Amino acid sequence: MDSTADNSTVDMTTTSTSPGKIKNVKLVLLGESAVGKSSIVLRFVSRQYIENREPTIGAAFLTQKCLVKDRTIKFEIWDTAGQERFHSLAPMYYRNAQAAIVVYDITKSSTLDKAKSWVKELQRQANTDIVIALVGNKLDLVENENGEPINDEEHERQVSKEDAHAYADEAGLLFFETSAKSAQNVDSVFNSIAEKIPLDTTYSPNSRNAVSARGNLNNGVNLMQPATQGNSSSCAC
Repeated sequence: MDSTADNSTVDMTTTSTSPGKIKNVKLVLLGESAVGKSSIVLRFVSRQYIENREPTIGAAFLTQKCLVKDRTIKFEIWDTAGQERFHSLAPMYYRNAQAAIVVYDITKSSTLDKAKSWVKELQRQANTDIVIALVGNKLDLVENENGEPINDEEHERQVSKEDAHAYADEAGLLFFETSAKSAQNVDSVFNSIAEKIPLDTTYSPNSRNAVSARGNLNNGVNLMQPATQGNSSSCAC
């Protein structure tokens, strides 16, 4: 993402069809650099995909609402940087998070190893009832729209769906393979997370921890840049 600081947030949702009270859900994205975390979020929030995105610096904050069954979920999304130098800042973003998406690149097995380490950290230090989704991204590089394998020596699948799914089941995670480029399964990730969020959990966007995170961003410890606004459409959850 662009490294220009910006204190605004993005909400691409049309709210006229949203009944009842809005439930705020803090969600954090974790994973190695260049696995597509920001592309997944941008696809979900603004229905866009941008080739050759700049790496996220620190973290970006975005919001999106979606209607799930009889309630409206407002995701407050912290898209964190994947570079190792920002690892120590991660607890500031996943503290009090009700959900996390841990992303890896299905064409790079080393990124799954990193994803597993993030899962262990979340299970050890984050909320005990946090909903975690393991997401293998860049499906478009190895499969066509019909699910048939693409013979591409440059982008061969290195992580089998069966092995990753087995790990996710063992660790108690949601599991998806996605393509931020084609939008395949992106909405399904957020929809499934929304359905699993307990009704009685609460999160205040004005809590001390949330304000602390944003305060650090504003003071230059990190930089955040909201997504470029596209079509003003609601979540397809």
